[in-house]
Amino acid sequence: MSNDLRRGGERRKPLLWLLLSLVPCFGLFATWFLGAFSGGLDVRETCELLEGQTYDPAYRDENWQEPSRLFPLHNKCNASYDLVPVWINPTIVILAVATAGCLITAVVMTATYSRLTQRLRRSPERL
Repeated sequence: MSNDLRRGGERRKPLLWLLLSLVPCFGLFATWFLGAFSGGLDVRETCELLEGQTYDPAYRDENWQEPSRLFPLHNKCNASYDLVPVWINPTIVILAVATAGCLITAVVMTATYSRLTQRLRRSPERL
């Protein structure tokens, strides 16, 4: 173990986890962007022309806060049809948990590495 510490092998692992956290983080933002703009710029046209659903302005006026929320994402044409695909919100949760897990692992490994290097400096023969 002490040879790995001296060569820097353990030092690179937190950086690896930090870089790995970028993958689910990028997926998280891409998925959120896809869901947030799934209705297009004109929701009425998207509902009626592309999706074949009736646009209910009374429902949209009553629930005006739904399309502007960050999470969960919803952009409904009427009470029964949502323009945001069903898989968007669960994917956002999974990717957020994966990003947090990678970041927590990087922090724990950094703390462990710093403790081990302090022990090694104090008494190298114990490791």
